[in-house]
Amino acid sequence: MPENVLKKVWAYLDAVGPHLGREWPIMYRTDEQRRLEILRGLGVRRFTAMIYPHKPGMAEWLNAWSADFADRVPDCLRTATFFPEPQAASYVAAEIAGGTQVFKAHLQVGGYDPRDSLLDAVWEQLAEVGVPVVVHAGSGPAPGSYTGPVIFGEVLHRHPGLCAVIAHMGAPEYADFLALAERYERVHLDTTMAFTDFISDDSPYPLSLLGRVSALGDKVLLGSDFPNIPYRYAHQLEALARLNLGDDWLRAVCYGNAARLFGLQLAPSDQVEDP
Repeated sequence: MPENVLKKVWAYLDAVGPHLGREWPIMYRTDEQRRLEILRGLGVRRFTAMIYPHKPGMAEWLNAWSADFADRVPDCLRTATFFPEPQAASYVAAEIAGGTQVFKAHLQVGGYDPRDSLLDAVWEQLAEVGVPVVVHAGSGPAPGSYTGPVIFGEVLHRHPGLCAVIAHMGAPEYADFLALAERYERVHLDTTMAFTDFISDDSPYPLSLLGRVSALGDKVLLGSDFPNIPYRYAHQLEALARLNLGDDWLRAVCYGNAARLFGLQLAPSDQVEDP
């Protein structure tokens, strides 16, 4: 994120900890260059810039920053976002034409209804071209006015071809979002914070669902929320490995599924550290 926006996110997480009954120590609170060095040292080959607006007029500024960032940091997928506003369909079309590889929609922070008519053309365009959109639609860590599987399920009903990646496995409404991924061919789930000790204390993933998660095959993607996580990056990988769903599943989640979804062909990295 732009540094001024990221600092506001850090301030929010610093403040939200006490409301969760525990602190949220940001593990990778450092400057941009060091964050990039850490990601590369971990063996991360491609990553996104998960930008999202919380008011009108903000999305285009974020998109301009993100495009510039992707130009100077080629291992970052070009990322864009949107907000329900009259010009949304126009700038989303421009971002698609400009080569944006993934969009982000944060219904909790944005506080907007994804069913808003101002977004109809946005969802329609994304469904038509197949550009993935990562959507924070679950009600964790705190519910929003428009979070939850029912509301975003209505968006999918209207636009069944949408390539949506549900962040955090849909926490805490895991079963309902899993069902959406099973129902809609192009709906995926990402693992951000899921299965980790931090989230399992309050919203553990039901063990009874793991067979269905395994059966999803190529529709589960690694997510991390780096750099804002309150634990080592490696812990997300450890949490996935201890599910014991097999090496093939783990390899697909950590590499193959995203490489396929974004059309990337990357040789595995042999230099991996754990800072």
